[in-house]
Amino acid sequence: MELELRPSQFFDLDLTLCCGQAFRWKKLDGWWYGIVKDKPLKVRQKGNVVEFENVSPEFIEAYFGLRDDLPSILAQITRDHHIEKAVKTLKGLRILRQDPWECLISYICATYKNIPAIKRMLSNMAERFGEKMLLEGRVFYAFPTAEKLAEASPKDLAECGLGYRAKYVSETAKKVAGGEFKIEDLKAESFRKARESLLTLPGVGPKVADCVLLFSLEKLEAFPVDVWIKRIIIGHYGSFFEKSFIEKVSLKKSLTRAEYERISFFGREYFGVYAGYAQEYLFHFERAVANKPRLGFSP
Repeated sequence: MELELRPSQFFDLDLTLCCGQAFRWKKLDGWWYGIVKDKPLKVRQKGNVVEFENVSPEFIEAYFGLRDDLPSILAQITRDHHIEKAVKTLKGLRILRQDPWECLISYICATYKNIPAIKRMLSNMAERFGEKMLLEGRVFYAFPTAEKLAEASPKDLAECGLGYRAKYVSETAKKVAGGEFKIEDLKAESFRKARESLLTLPGVGPKVADCVLLFSLEKLEAFPVDVWIKRIIIGHYGSFFEKSFIEKVSLKKSLTRAEYERISFFGREYFGVYAGYAQEYLFHFERAVANKPRLGFSP
């Protein structure tokens, strides 16, 4: 099937799937292959046409954020020269609408891990506890349900490479499977209330909560802070903070809760209701463009 984009409907599929939002997409023979909930699919872009198989046009529009008014969003977040460069370079990158359950567990697993390690953990869990599915002869594994992970022992989860995160995943799965925590309901809550709810879960700190809010719960004001964003704040937005604060955080490998909250709050206040888009453009620009010679990154 095909979906033709309007000229003003900026979209870059490769940028959107390469920028670190989601971890279970693979590009093979020009197609991106993935599975969302129980739907294996493939998708590719040719100019202003998006081609896809095994899902509806409505699914593609929703999942890839194609209903966002991206020209308006980019205009609103372009507050300074630095983000202007990021926006011009990466125009077309969109925020995904991932499955909240998979997104939650993915980011609990992502704590203090690089992307290859995160991918291995999630792949191991899906193969061991998820349902096997086929698309054009290719094997896919649905992400395990909360019920499946609640039944698994922490030892079983640890064997998937989760380490100490196994306990957090097990406890969170039990809360969701038992109906104590209803993650889908958070879409209807305010950013603040949804964030407070997520922070009650085992293994969920401010960064994990902000990533889940941004990438799956449609809270586009969320502003996750990692080492890349900290570096950006120090290098380009330090004048908005006291010199002593910038000097202090620049010398530290990780932020305290208070330091994290201060930087995240700045991002939300400075960039406004679409701060999450600003975060992702700044993050990917710093990681893949500004540091490309050093990292050898290839989108």
